[in-house]
Amino acid sequence: MYIADYHIHTNFSGDSKAAINDIIKTGIKKGLKEIAITDHIDFEYPSNDIEFKLDIDNYINTINKLKEKFYGDIKILLGVEVGLQPHVSKKNMKLVKGHSFDFVIGSVHVGDSLDFYNGDFFKGKTKKQAYLRYFENIIENIEKFNNYDVLGHLDYIIRYGGYEDKELSYSDYLDIIDTILKLIIKNDSGVEINTSGYRYGLNQTHPKYEILKRYKELGGKIVTVGSDSHTPRDITADFNKAYELLEKVGFDSITLFDKRKPRFEKIK
Repeated sequence: MYIADYHIHTNFSGDSKAAINDIIKTGIKKGLKEIAITDHIDFEYPSNDIEFKLDIDNYINTINKLKEKFYGDIKILLGVEVGLQPHVSKKNMKLVKGHSFDFVIGSVHVGDSLDFYNGDFFKGKTKKQAYLRYFENIIENIEKFNNYDVLGHLDYIIRYGGYEDKELSYSDYLDIIDTILKLIIKNDSGVEINTSGYRYGLNQTHPKYEILKRYKELGGKIVTVGSDSHTPRDITADFNKAYELLEKVGFDSITLFDKRKPRFEKIK
């Protein structure tokens, strides 16, 4: 089986202490064929507790050196996870166009300039209102910024709401989710299967089965798999479930990237 982890953070991200060498060596030990380092950059992130700035020149130089060092042992991709907000779309576009990334994840971590993580976004909202506004934010973002390869953790909103019942039923939001999926497909982009939901006690990937199934029904083809690891131990965490999900939905390949161009590798 061809195993590639396409969502990994190191200490170049504000929320990780993982040394990049340890990440790569662990990836080799776990049998990875490819590893995409996708550290955060979130312009104007609304938090005083953490910054998601990226020392971009040092980051690129470090990864390019490691590509050479570990050549033949593992394929390393220079990736980035770009935090999407409508008012920073031009900054994001300049960043992505100005550097030779192999792979770009576009992710929505903030809604209406309010943080999901600290709960600000959810204040005064019912679950239905919060989830619906989150999906509206995704549409606003990907209509303004389309230079991404996959949209990260599509139903990420369920991590942080604090609601007693966090369940997101596809049928409650099918029209707006379909709009998002159609925009992704129209842009020749894709989605990721992000396994971190299991580590957050959600018992699902992001996105969940029903959303991924609908993506396939609508003609979606590009699907990467990522652990969203911030520590070496979480690399490839719950990948067995992700690959089972791919097959259950009807995908026989995972998507890999070469200089931002997708290629497809059979799962078996």
